[in-house]
Amino acid sequence: MRPRYSFSSRRNRRIDKIKKQRQKYPDILKKIVDTSDIILEILDARFPEKTRNKEVEKEISKQNKKLIYVLNKADLVGKTKIQGYNYLIPNIIISCKDRKGIKRLRNLIKIISKTIDKKEKKSIKGEKIIESDGDQRIKVGVIGYPNTGKSSLLNILVGKRSAGVGSEAGFTKGLQKIKLTEEIVLIDSPGVIPQEEYSQTEKQKIAQHTIVGGRSYTQVKDPEIVVHSLMKEFPGVLEAYYKISAENDSEKLIEKLGKTKGFLKKAGKVDEDKTARFILKEWQEGKIKV
Repeated sequence: MRPRYSFSSRRNRRIDKIKKQRQKYPDILKKIVDTSDIILEILDARFPEKTRNKEVEKEISKQNKKLIYVLNKADLVGKTKIQGYNYLIPNIIISCKDRKGIKRLRNLIKIISKTIDKKEKKSIKGEKIIESDGDQRIKVGVIGYPNTGKSSLLNILVGKRSAGVGSEAGFTKGLQKIKLTEEIVLIDSPGVIPQEEYSQTEKQKIAQHTIVGGRSYTQVKDPEIVVHSLMKEFPGVLEAYYKISAENDSEKLIEKLGKTKGFLKKAGKVDEDKTARFILKEWQEGKIKV
């Protein structure tokens, strides 16, 4: 007779698996920085500061590698707000959805790549070292939070068919090399939340990660709390989008929207969970502009 497993035991195994995978992420990111000559940090243009991985930025600076800030989803943000992030240097503002800024990014990669001498590089201590793997191509690492648009950007830069190529033999699992030109190769990686910010229990951190797309609307435990945080951070945005007056009260918004959409339980009571997830789904899909 096959042993029966409880829901809690399955859940515990899943959590253990997540923890093991999460432990690998810092190593993966360090491998990208170690291997790359240029790093593209893909940020969400709606909240660049919240999607920066400053842990990795410190490592990039320590190793004297080139960093380009790529502000994606510009179609969801007003021009005035984007201009407030000019201190991120160099930066390229793009919209994968509208295919804007891609040519400028590609040209900047090519310009910076010409300043890098692959035959002879210097280590942190100033000692001369030779490229260990014999690959003289310029390597461009691509990093970013989940859902900032890394995959979309790669597909546009090199074409969908090219982006589907599997990992090169011998390369770290979870990373993928994709040819941009004969001289330049892109290194893709999983989307990673900074280790110091990751939390399975702290509601505020979970809410922030859901707002920036680091956690899916389907996985967050308390979607109503995230909607509350969203309205607090972006007052009036949800009410304007749904054309509902709620006095910046998330409970009122969810109640009114649930009735409008017909998200009801028995006896006509609004399904708050379903309504809140619907709002987060539209937010994460980029339907709601700020």
